[in-house]
Amino acid sequence: MSRSVEDLDVFKLSHELVVRVYSISRNFPKEETYSLTSQVRRAASSVPANLVEGANRNSRVDYRRFVSIAKGSAAETKYHLLLAKDLGYIEEMEYNTIAMDYARVLGMLDKLVKAL
Repeated sequence: MSRSVEDLDVFKLSHELVVRVYSISRNFPKEETYSLTSQVRRAASSVPANLVEGANRNSRVDYRRFVSIAKGSAAETKYHLLLAKDLGYIEEMEYNTIAMDYARVLGMLDKLVKAL
C-alpha cells in the first residue's frame, strides 16, 4: 500500500505551519485584513494544498510541478512573515522560529522534487 501525501513529514509540517500562520496573523492590525493577513494566509495554505493536488494528479511530472509551486509558496510565506516582523506585527523570536521551520520545509520540498 502506498503512502498518502498526508503521511509525508513535509505535508505534516507545512500544515502545522498554516495553523501557526493563522494564529500569528490574528494579531495583525485590522487594516491588514485584506492585504498582508490575507496574503500570508493564502501563501501558507498553498504549500500543503499544492502537495495534495500534485499527489493526486496522474503523473510524476505534474506532481513535481505542484511541489515546485509549493516551494514558491513557502518562500513567499517566509517573506511575508519577515515583512510582518519588520512592521512590528510579530516578535523577532517568533519570526526566527517560524522562519527556521519554513527553511526546513523548503529543504524537504527540494528533496521531494529530486525524488520525483
